[in-house]
Amino acid sequence: MQRSAPRLTRILACAAVPVMLVVAGCSSDSGDGGSGSTGSKDKGGVSASATPSPSQTTKTVEPARFAKLPQACKAISAGTTAALVPKAKTKNGTPAPSSDVASRGGCSWNGLADKGVKGSQYRWLDVSFYRYESDATLGSGQERARENFAKELAKVEETPGAKKLRTTAATGIGEEAKTVAYQLRKTDEDFVYGSVVARTGNILVLLSYNGAGYAGAPTPTEKTIVDGAVKAAKEAVAAVAAANK
Repeated sequence: MQRSAPRLTRILACAAVPVMLVVAGCSSDSGDGGSGSTGSKDKGGVSASATPSPSQTTKTVEPARFAKLPQACKAISAGTTAALVPKAKTKNGTPAPSSDVASRGGCSWNGLADKGVKGSQYRWLDVSFYRYESDATLGSGQERARENFAKELAKVEETPGAKKLRTTAATGIGEEAKTVAYQLRKTDEDFVYGSVVARTGNILVLLSYNGAGYAGAPTPTEKTIVDGAVKAAKEAVAAVAAANK
């Protein structure tokens, strides 16, 4: 009996060790969102939970530069839309439907200017905005916008049926921009297109302007269409900065 008391003391002491480790592990969990959950599995659990492994460390990404999108139908001035789309059906533009107005928005204008015996001129203008948020897994908003810039540009360059397609770097439109000019045959008429893909911070601006001459009216020149697209795109990019002041 004299030997049983010390032995019992040792057994109780050993039995208490896992309980202490579990308590320590739970204490670590509450401090770092669960990074210490493996602490009860080995003797180094308490000290290991204090220093998260690389897989437990949250990746820090650059904050998204812009938090808001401009109102798409007001991003291009009324004077510019009137000049580019005479006789627009909806002078203030038609907003594009969006299930997430904080991330996506757009607007379009179209109209047919009847010039009597000289025929008619048709014009279409539309602008779209896409905002990318910073994400620890996907990267910063700027990086995501840069990646999608390349994808959106490729989509325009792969337009089915496009002829005489030319891609040109554009200056003075955000941080990077490209213009794509091409022709399409539609409704038995030759349409000339000028598209601009631009990035400013974490926002992409996609703008398309096109036109055609009907009933004997001349087809608009590539310069006229591309210059109009660039002018509108510059205003759309400026509207992003203005919306985030």
